[in-house]
Formats: sequence, C-alpha cells, structure tokens
Amino acid sequence: MIRKYGLLYLLLAAPCLLFAQQDLRLWYRQPAAVWTEALPVGNGRMGAMVYGGTAKELIQLNESSLWSGGPVEPNVNPDAPQYLPKLRAALFSGDYETANILAKKMQGLYSESYLPMGDLQIDQDLKGNAVSDFYRDLNIAEALATTRFTAGGVQYTRTVFTSAADQVLIVKLTASKARQLNIHIGATSQLHYNNESIGNNTFLLKGKAPAHADPNYINENKEPIIYTDSTNCKGMRFAVYIKATSTDGRISTDSTGIQVKDATEIVVYLTAATSFNGFDKCPDREGKDELAIAGNDLKKASAKSYNSLLKAHLADFQSYFNRVSLQLNNSKAVSSKLPTDERLDAYTRGGADAGLEALYFQYGRYLLISSSRTPNVPANLQGIWNKELRAPWSANYTTNINVQMNYWPAEAGNLSELTAPLFGLIQNLSVTGTHTAQEFYHANGWVTHHNADIWAISNPVGNIGSGDPTWANWSMGANWLTRHLWEHYLYTGDTGFLRKTAYPLMKGAALFTLDWLVPDSSGHLVTAPSTSPENNYYYDGKKSTGITIASTMDMGIIRDLFDHIVQASQILGLDAAFRDTILRTRDRLYPFTIGSKGQLQEWYKDFEETEPHHRHVSHLYALYPANLISAIQTPELAAAARKTLELRGDDGTGWSLAWKVNFWARLLDGNHAYLLYRNLMRLTKENNPQYSHGGGAYPNLFDAHPPFQIDGNFAGAAGLMEMLVQSQEGELFLLPALPDAWKSGEVKGLIARGNYEINLNWAGGKLKKAELLAKLGGDCVVRTLNPVQLAGGSVVSKPTKIGYLLSFKAEKGKQYIIEAK
Repeated sequence: MIRKYGLLYLLLAAPCLLFAQQDLRLWYRQPAAVWTEALPVGNGRMGAMVYGGTAKELIQLNESSLWSGGPVEPNVNPDAPQYLPKLRAALFSGDYETANILAKKMQGLYSESYLPMGDLQIDQDLKGNAVSDFYRDLNIAEALATTRFTAGGVQYTRTVFTSAADQVLIVKLTASKARQLNIHIGATSQLHYNNESIGNNTFLLKGKAPAHADPNYINENKEPIIYTDSTNCKGMRFAVYIKATSTDGRISTDSTGIQVKDATEIVVYLTAATSFNGFDKCPDREGKDELAIAGNDLKKASAKSYNSLLKAHLADFQSYFNRVSLQLNNSKAVSSKLPTDERLDAYTRGGADAGLEALYFQYGRYLLISSSRTPNVPANLQGIWNKELRAPWSANYTTNINVQMNYWPAEAGNLSELTAPLFGLIQNLSVTGTHTAQEFYHANGWVTHHNADIWAISNPVGNIGSGDPTWANWSMGANWLTRHLWEHYLYTGDTGFLRKTAYPLMKGAALFTLDWLVPDSSGHLVTAPSTSPENNYYYDGKKSTGITIASTMDMGIIRDLFDHIVQASQILGLDAAFRDTILRTRDRLYPFTIGSKGQLQEWYKDFEETEPHHRHVSHLYALYPANLISAIQTPELAAAARKTLELRGDDGTGWSLAWKVNFWARLLDGNHAYLLYRNLMRLTKENNPQYSHGGGAYPNLFDAHPPFQIDGNFAGAAGLMEMLVQSQEGELFLLPALPDAWKSGEVKGLIARGNYEINLNWAGGKLKKAELLAKLGGDCVVRTLNPVQLAGGSVVSKPTKIGYLLSFKAEKGKQYIIEAK
C-alpha cells in the first residue's frame, strides 16, 4: 500500500515512487547479530544503527561533531624547519635511509578521533512467547527502518527515522492488539556519562568526551584515552534527551530510564547535541550549550504528531533522494525477492542481479544525504556511523584519497548542496594550514597532510617521530582538496563561489606549492620529500622505502591545481601576473614518464614496488579524478595507465576496488569497470573465514575495507555514473563505458559539468534517447558511441575516431532531446 501523506509527499515521491516500492529496500529475515548487519539511518548530523532485535532492541547512536580533543596546538615541533635542507640533500644523493630518519623529525601530532555517542536500548516484555514472522528492512527511498515480528498472537512493529527537518530521532512502536506493549527504554555510553530522570516522561544522558584519544593503530602509550585536561579547553560535552509518549499506556521514569506499560502505541523522541563551537573554540569553556540545544529540539519535536514529523521528514529527505532514478535492464529480478544478505551471497557466486547493482548505487546517495549536512563537519571515514571508542584510523579525514572519495558522487549525483560541509572544513584547514606551512617549512600559502579532523589539524602526523613517512609526511592534501572547489564551479557555473571561495583557497594552496618545489639536477621542478601514498619501492637490491622525489602523484596533483588556477584567473579576469608565474612554473614540472613495463611510472625512477598489487594507485590521480590523462586526448598516456591497472590487478580493499571502477570507466572500458563494480559487492562477513576474502560489501551493504570504510560506497556510486555519463573533456559523453551486462536501462537526473541535467534511455547497448536540460546554456558538444540527432533532425552527429559528435548552441533553461539516428 502507498501511504497517504498529502499532496507534497506525492509530488516529491512521484519521479521514482514505483521503483522505490519494488527495489530500494534492504531487508532481512533475522535481527542483526553484529554491527555490519545493523541498518543505518541519519539526518546528516545524528546517526543511528538499528539492530532490529525482538525482546532487546539496540539502536547505536552517533553525532557528527562528537570528537575527542580540542583546537590545534600551535608550534608543536619548532625544530622541524631545520631538517628540511638536510632531508632534501639526502634525497638528492640517494641516501633514502637518512631521508626517512629526517622526515620523522619533521612530524607533528596525530589527529583526534570520532567517537560513539551512546546506545539506546529498548527491552520489550514478550511474556516468554516465541517469535515468528520476523522481518526488518531499510527503505532507502523513504529513509525508514522497520522491524516487524509476531509473538503470542500479536504483531509488533517498530519504525525508526532521523529527521533533518525536526532534528529528532523517532522510534514508533505499535501492537496489533490493544495494550500489549510493555517496554523499558534506557541509554548508556562508552564515554564518561551520567543519567537522570527530569520529569515529563523524559530521560537525560549527559557526558564528556576525552581530551585526547590515540589512533587505534598506536599502542605506545599506557593510557590511549585521556579525559583530564589542565587547560580546561579539550574534551567536549554532549547531551541526549529521550522522551516517550503513548495514547493509552502508563509511563514512568527513574534514573535507569523510561518504563511504559500496557500501551498500544508508543512514540519515542530522541534529540542530541554537543558543545562543539567551531574548530578554533575550546569545546568546554567556550562551548555551545548542548543541553539547551537538544532540549529545545525535543520541546519542538514532541509538540508535533508522529504523522506530522513523518511527513516533514519524507518531504525533506526525498527532495534530495528523488532527484535521480535508475533502472538497469528494466527487469523485476527474481533475486529481489531474496533478503539482502542472501541476495549478496547469490550475486557473489556469480548470479546476475541488475536490481542489486542499481540499489547499491542509490544506497551510496542515501548514505551521503544521511551523513553530510552538518556545517564544517563533512562525512568522515565512516560517514557518521561508528561504534568503536577507538575507531579504525580514528574515523578521521584521510586526505590522500578517502575524504575526497566521499564526495565524488555529490555533484554528478544531483546532491551538490551536500558538498558544503567539505568546503567548510577546507576553509578551516586553510587557516591551520597557513600556520603549518610557516611553522614546519617557513613557506607561504597553506598546506595539509595525510590526516585531518574536526579541529582541522593540518600538520604531518606521527607524534613527532613515530609515523611512517610513507603516509605521515605526504603534503599534497590542500592541492587535492581544492579540486572539489573547482569541480563545484564546473558543475554549477557559480562564478560568485569561484571568486569568493574557490579561487582564494586554490591560490593559497598554489602559493605553498611554489615555495615547496625545488629544481633537480636536470632543471625540472620537483617535490622533495615526496611519497606515493602508501606504497614502497625497492632500491639498492632489496632495501625498501616510501620516501622519494617527485612522485607521479605529486606531479599530477600540482599540474591539476596549476591548470585550475590558470583557468579560474582567466574566467574571473584577475591575477594576470600570478597566472604567468603559474604557467612558467608548470612548464618546468617533472614530466610523466612511461616505465620499462609500459606502465605509467610511479616514482622518480623506474623502481620496483615492494607490493605490486598495492591498494593505492596514486600515480593514476591524473586519470581520475583529474583528466590530465585521457583515452581521447592523450592515448599514449592512457595506454600506460591501462598497463598500470593490469599490473596492479583487479583485487583490493573495498575503496580501492571502487577507485578502479572509475579508472576503467575513464579508459572507456565498461566491461572491466563492471567487473570491478561486481567485486565491490562481494559478500563480506565479520569473523567468518568463508566470507573474509578482502574488500567487498557487508550484509548491510557497508563497504568493507575491511573493516568498514564508507568511501567505497561513495566511490562505487560515482563509478556507476562515470560509466553512464562523462563530461571532463568539455563535452557530454553519453554512455561512454556502458558494460555489456546492462543491455537496456534508464537513468534520470544526473548532472554533468556545465550544469546539464541528463536523462538517458538505452536498449540493445545503444543510446535511444537523451534529454538535456541546459541550466546555464552555451556551446554544447555531445559524444555518443552510436549516431544521433537532435529531435527533428535539424542537427546530426558526425563520426570521429571515438564515436560521434553532435554540436549545437544551447539556450539557458531549455531542454533538448537527442535521439538515435
């Protein structure tokens, strides 16, 4: 049955309502036994993992701004600059062992950690009755998690959602027979906390985050979690309010929680807040009033009916989600009748399931909407979902690939607004990064390194000497992050954003780069020290290191940034002298080189990798996300990139597989991209050797590094779009890498650079029809692999070396129909 929530809901849901009812659910026949079987809901700030228990329900809670620590400390390693000349001298003389030692002397502190907020526990008295007819699901088209089961002849239903519109988590419990609900609601936290009953059927959990938490991979300190802070600055406060209402039940509260007896229906309201007040404010003495914020949210939400809250939630969520719909092979696959874990298993064993492939794509969009709506706090390594006190890799912002991956699907996936939290973090990093550039290198501009956190730490991490320079000293974070600012301009055409936000930040990153580059013996400008995260190579026989000069990744990132600076300054009509400096410097950069195996060389020299199948393929940055290497424009370099991928192989961790999907799509090899897309969805299970082959998907479709990293979900969604539409060459390439497996299909709502909204329909592996909405207008060039024409035949495509080109002048706001000829 389609619920009736009024005209607004129907209008918002209409574009993909039928499709949503058929295919956009994750569902299971049993409760979650482990966290990677629980189902994620989130409003971009509060996140929850719903286990779907029967007598005992667990909903694990997160809040996006709940981190350990406080503002970045200044000048943590004042001796760092003195080692840079010595380090460079060692590198240029080939003394890599000394260079490695000196690089460690130039490190700062580790980042802080993203923390779990608490657990909401609902104990239900089932009177000893056995449970039958169990069902739980996550409807990602509505952002609703449902658990349903029967016990003692009564059907019980729980519905959970987190509303961005009302900043509240809602749990609705119902029984099919009157007064059969008897529950106790409690809450705990792994952090320091206390509980209290505050009357009006309301319960409060309030607590304090640690002043510091070591990364989970560091075991050198006796106390990795520290709460004490002599400065009265570090360690934010947090609060969780829980309230229950019922039409007919009896409700009481005490210090253990809320008791509800003999109810037919119960609605639980949960709000939360932290004292976080910005990256540069002490969260304790300068913090926000978390009690007032969460309390006010509770007061407003609990004054509204459940149906009113649900209607507002659906309207808000679907205003984002329903922008894009996807059908692959136009089939109602039999496998969709299987629960998701069994469906994944069948798929892993080689089964065809285009519906699951479309579901995985939309799940990536669902997760981004659900985790990226907090100003200055982007989705982290786990989005907003984390249960560990010491999360894997601190669940921080890893800037040598992972946080960037999180936002690859945002622009093309019609979710441009969700990049704002990332842009806020970049702005904050430019502030701390300016100090890092000065304090560590005596350089201008701004820089950021391998890790960042909510406090915008930007120094080379490593606790002043314990980090491996292979990753800890990587210094290209600012350059890569600013690519997202440029992309936002390309997709939106927003020159105000380019002038006020993007260009100043890009220029700051370029100013550091100009100071960072040094000439080598041939006169080329190089980076020194340099790494190719997080890989190593052999030298002098079987000695190994990861520190080098002018890694191909560095050179690609710098070329990319310099190109953007030049184009932006021309568009804005400013900084001509600076543009000339950038152009002169770009011409002197160390060039891309093809190695002895025909591969794109990763290092300054043609070294042998210690791990030929390493998960990072950093030297192909120039292929994706950049477009310095192109199957159309630079075929020789594209062939070298292809050889690199062949040597790396088709295995890898989850996020690595997702990156490779995008690489192969850029090489216009849809079948190979599809192979990697399938590998990305290999069923992976915790503590189960049969399903522990490496990267893949957990039963709840979370990406398995393993452990869980959300970047694979996001990059996988981006990869599918890259197979269907590309626009990096100043043209719209429609179905550039369509795999044979997707013979027919339809996608609506994708966005291309130049701000075109695109609908595509194809059959027999060929484009049948495309609808282009030109939101900006201008010269439009369309490339296809089969001949096409503008509707009516006024403009016909012409054959080229790769496919066919159709060119016309597009008017702003006008829709154009392209059809097969």
